[in-house]
Amino acid sequence: MNTAQTALRSTHRIASVLAVSALALGLAACSKTEDATVGQRLDSAVGRTEQAATDARIKAEAAMQSAGNKMEQGSQTAMEKIDDATITAQVSAGLAKDPDLSAVKINVDTVNGSVTLNGPATTPAAKERAETIATAVKGVTSVNNQLTVTPS
Repeated sequence: MNTAQTALRSTHRIASVLAVSALALGLAACSKTEDATVGQRLDSAVGRTEQAATDARIKAEAAMQSAGNKMEQGSQTAMEKIDDATITAQVSAGLAKDPDLSAVKINVDTVNGSVTLNGPATTPAAKERAETIATAVKGVTSVNNQLTVTPS
């Protein structure tokens, strides 16, 4: 059973309890000795019960909306993590295709689309190519090229 269904059942229970409570209060009010007729007392009790049911419905809708928002936020966070892992894998794969770059020695770290490259590059041109390869990957927002040129 998912979170939305659990929240919905919980809100239905709350609505039922509120409706029953309102009806009990209405019936208790009916036992008071007043000049109101039985019909008037019943109408008053029904009105209070309807108001309690409306209030419960509003609270239930708010609870369901809140649960939906939390589920959406959790799914968005998971998608961001998947995207960062995908970006890291694609940058590493691109580096592995270049004969002057060692995908094994270059550390690729991605956080929210921002890629950081650490490790050795054989030439300044190879260092620039590594940055170009990383920049070309879909989803990359920036590249922090920390590669150091160390001739092999």
